[in-house]
Amino acid sequence: LSRDEVMGSTFSVTNLGMYGIDAFTPIINPLEIAILGVGRITEKLVRVSRGAEWRQVMTLSLTFDHRAVDGAPAAAFLQTIGEHLGNPEEMII
Repeated sequence: LSRDEVMGSTFSVTNLGMYGIDAFTPIINPLEIAILGVGRITEKLVRVSRGAEWRQVMTLSLTFDHRAVDGAPAAAFLQTIGEHLGNPEEMII
């Protein structure tokens, strides 16, 4: 996208996962409120009820401007995104 195509936006998503990056701190673009950083998908052993199983996991990082958004709603937004990504079939309905 050219600079003109992204001017006027309030939120961006940046993905470094395709370069093998697990987690990073995305920097907010000028005049935007927040940016979501997406890391790569990896396999991780996760505890479930009475055992463990391998699951795909991905780190999401949210950087936001505290002048526009408080930490609690930003955390709730990030949690909601994680829940939707963990249960994609629920997004279809």
